[in-house]
Amino acid sequence: MKKYILTLITITVYNLSSAQETIVFPNQSTVITTGIPFMLIAPDARAAALGDMGVATSVDAYSQQWNSAKYAFSESKSGFSLSYTPYLKKLVNDIGIGYVTYYNRLNEGSAFAVSLKYFGLGEIELVQDEFSDPVIQKPNELTLDVSYALRLSDQFAMSVAMRYLRSDLRIQSVDPDASAAGSFGVDISGFYQSEEQAYDSFNGRTRLGFAIQNLGPTIKYDNAGRENFLPTNLKLGGGFDFIFDEYNKLAVTAEINKLLVPTPPLLGFVDTNGDGIQNNDDSTTPDVDEGEPTIIAAGQSNDVGFLKGVFQSFGDAPGGFSEELKEFTWALSAEYQYQDSFAFRAGYFNESDEKGGRKFFALGAGFKYTTIKIDTSYLFSAAKVQSPLEGTLRFSLTFNFGDGEYDEY
Repeated sequence: MKKYILTLITITVYNLSSAQETIVFPNQSTVITTGIPFMLIAPDARAAALGDMGVATSVDAYSQQWNSAKYAFSESKSGFSLSYTPYLKKLVNDIGIGYVTYYNRLNEGSAFAVSLKYFGLGEIELVQDEFSDPVIQKPNELTLDVSYALRLSDQFAMSVAMRYLRSDLRIQSVDPDASAAGSFGVDISGFYQSEEQAYDSFNGRTRLGFAIQNLGPTIKYDNAGRENFLPTNLKLGGGFDFIFDEYNKLAVTAEINKLLVPTPPLLGFVDTNGDGIQNNDDSTTPDVDEGEPTIIAAGQSNDVGFLKGVFQSFGDAPGGFSEELKEFTWALSAEYQYQDSFAFRAGYFNESDEKGGRKFFALGAGFKYTTIKIDTSYLFSAAKVQSPLEGTLRFSLTFNFGDGEYDEY
């Protein structure tokens, strides 16, 4: 009996002493941030109407943004498209994203594409004093892409894309040493599209896609600046086409997306007196591997190279596996097409509240006349914090040449 009482007293004393030396994590956010984040914004109206998805949807001229392997399944010989997305429209009228693409299907088994995306932040007027003339600055970012898609079988294709990125956001009149930052990235993607199969009352076709995008070195604006990861991300998606007859088709698609970027660690300290404030006698938490003090209290250091960061991103969330799952965004969409001349679209996008909280519904439509196609979309925010694209009507214009030259179905 005395043995059990002694054990109980020991546990109680240990708990009391531990309460006086707890690790305190000040309120911090583990939202992942990257450089050049505009690359993750849907630049075309069709994808925007489907909930910002495109890795497993059917091929269109804007596939360069989502999955360039889809170009190998284009029924048109070539195509040209352009799109413009106003940004923060309720606040300003000169910030927006322009996107231009061109693709060409070389033969039955291959295709290439080029694209240019430009993010203009409008004009910023700087005045030193009332006697000085204003200085106009136009910060901007852009990407230039080239891709090649190769058909590895009748139903599957893969693609590699190279991307040059340039970010010119520093203002030279404020910082004379400022200069534009540049980097490059690589996309690796794949797309599967099954043959049309007969079911009881309709025909069907399965679509699957994946893409690892923006894989490349970190970016910074000067030698003393902070390293910024590119928005490297993994997309996985799948969909099914319900083909009711030669005029009516319904496509449903689901997609998940994860940033392959390290999660910021939680920073804390050992609170020896339990007051919740770091005093001179409150040390930082120890580093188990090195035996030296460090300020990393939960998670892993994000001061790593981009390749290591990709692998680390799957297991470095301070909250463990449950938090890792919250770093995945997901989207659902449906697209009805009539006679390949009219389309109605709807989509939903969801992101965990702890990782940004983006949630929105989207609607859109598409119209095709001969070689010209027009797409529109409109976004409805479903989160507490409104989206910068809330209430924005987007338009995209596509010209397809040699339509029907390749019969894929």
